[in-house]
Amino acid sequence: MSLELRGVSKRYSNGAIGALDVDLAVPTGSFVALFGPSGSGKTSQLHMMGLLQRPDAGEVWIDGERVDDLSETGAAKLRSTKLGFVFQSASLLNLASARENVDVSLRLNGQRGSEARRRVEAALASVGLAGRMDHRPAEMSGGEQQRVSIARALVHEPEYLLADEPTGELDTETGFGILRMLANIAKAGTTVVMATHDPKAIDYVDKAYFVRSGTLHLPDRDELNLWLTEGTEFAT
Repeated sequence: MSLELRGVSKRYSNGAIGALDVDLAVPTGSFVALFGPSGSGKTSQLHMMGLLQRPDAGEVWIDGERVDDLSETGAAKLRSTKLGFVFQSASLLNLASARENVDVSLRLNGQRGSEARRRVEAALASVGLAGRMDHRPAEMSGGEQQRVSIARALVHEPEYLLADEPTGELDTETGFGILRMLANIAKAGTTVVMATHDPKAIDYVDKAYFVRSGTLHLPDRDELNLWLTEGTEFAT
């Protein structure tokens, strides 16, 4: 079982390229990173995996089923069951507690009661926030807020977690903590795909791709070492 892009292409009306004939298969339980500078197309490819955008050509497959041609209702159902999303900004409800911010994900799917409470508490405990469940965002650090957003993405027990620049607004040490958490989530069986330009992520992922002008590039060891030592984003 896997998440796949098959010959996917995406172009925008302003001329930007999100993907050019991209083929990618992400094995179950792996942690895969799409590296690249802003505008390279990595976020577009991540969004097409999660059906937040539809490709202009090609196909998206999840667990042996083609999903890019689903209706909006079908796509929404798939996102609410098999997919979890983490973005650069935690985007929490400011007046709600951590518990309430995670619970909203279940309530949108009509899940309430004791089982929902159990899942919310388990999700927050899994990201190290068992003692912070009743704190609001203003009472939490940036890293804690991002962990709440990860718990919110995990509470419905998705098979795939898609993370778009999850360390982009965090300091270095806090970012390390989030990367370790994502790596542990993958080891526990949830497939993680991350779009990032953060070079420290290379030490945590199972496979790294670079995205250039909408195309995927699997770097060789020399290219990888150059990128790590000089900090280049392969913008050319």
